[in-house]
Amino acid sequence: MTTTAHLSLRYDAASERVLIVDQTRLPHDFIERELASLDDACEAIAAMWVRGAPLIGVTAAFGVYLALKPQVGASRAVLASAIERLAATRPTAINLRWALDRVAAQLADVDDSILCESALGCALALHAEDIATCAALGEQGAERLSQLWEAKCAAAQSAGLAAPTQLNVLTHCNAGALATVDWGTALAVIYKTQARGVPIHVWVDETRPRNQGASLTCWELGQRGVAHTLIVDNAGGHLMQHGLVDCCVVGSDRTTLNGDVCNKIGTYLKALAAFDNGIPFYVALPISTIDFTLRDGLSEIPIEERAGEEVSHITGRDDDGRVCRVQLTPDATRVSNYGFDVTPARLVTALITERGLFEANAESLSALHAQLDAQAVG
Repeated sequence: MTTTAHLSLRYDAASERVLIVDQTRLPHDFIERELASLDDACEAIAAMWVRGAPLIGVTAAFGVYLALKPQVGASRAVLASAIERLAATRPTAINLRWALDRVAAQLADVDDSILCESALGCALALHAEDIATCAALGEQGAERLSQLWEAKCAAAQSAGLAAPTQLNVLTHCNAGALATVDWGTALAVIYKTQARGVPIHVWVDETRPRNQGASLTCWELGQRGVAHTLIVDNAGGHLMQHGLVDCCVVGSDRTTLNGDVCNKIGTYLKALAAFDNGIPFYVALPISTIDFTLRDGLSEIPIEERAGEEVSHITGRDDDGRVCRVQLTPDATRVSNYGFDVTPARLVTALITERGLFEANAESLSALHAQLDAQAVG
């Protein structure tokens, strides 16, 4: 089962083509674009035709395949060069490096004569694994949100109040099917909670400067029939103060061993507001997004700085139905455009993964890491 009719990335075996949804064209145009070469894969990641840590990783794996595909007797040098180029496309999301390391390890002992075929097999395996992982973490999160809904109903009954009509969840950026191959991370929790019959409503941060909440999350939720309301980025704290948010669920681009969470810029401010108002703040992520080699997110995670034009200009559809780009700022305005921020572990209620919920601290995540190592050896 998939969340939508179209996966964010798919491989057409009949035509041997790699196809992606061009997310820069949403929500006004739904367009699939072919990735035909390593150059295409690198541009897709850097220009954010694809985005979201898990999807970036899977796209990179297919990029390795595309680099080897046109080669006659593909060489190890081609493989190494492709991995190096892909790894340099975006610095923050750990899944990019994780996926490339997986591919490199699995191809290490493969005969050169089947290098391309094996690379495709690796990419397809990661593709299928991502779908299954996101569906599983969605179920884990849905169990917790269902408990929150039951507690909300019980509290109202105990206080002699009218039964609540919905569970209100605030999310930031787009951590949905478009950020993965399918299902998503934070939105997988939403979709799976809805499937359990919980009347769920989502407050969607617009997420400046690229407006992934407004353009992508709202589009996704509309496709699934999930009740949602778009808000400006600075409205979340106000809603929390007035009891209009029951919990926050966001994604992550990299999470450290001590539980620090790096995510889209603005996530930290939402976590602060949630903490101040006693509202649970959950981070949904596959275990592949945890960087067990890092401890201090503030000092060790590289924060991507993107082009100023993402802030000074905006693209939208005008009253005549034309999609156009306009400038918001005075000419020559200096722009700072950090893509991510780090939410300290102390502000995170729990990490939702495909293996269950974990506390955002070194003790909990070290135990998880030990389990993974033991299974790898076994």
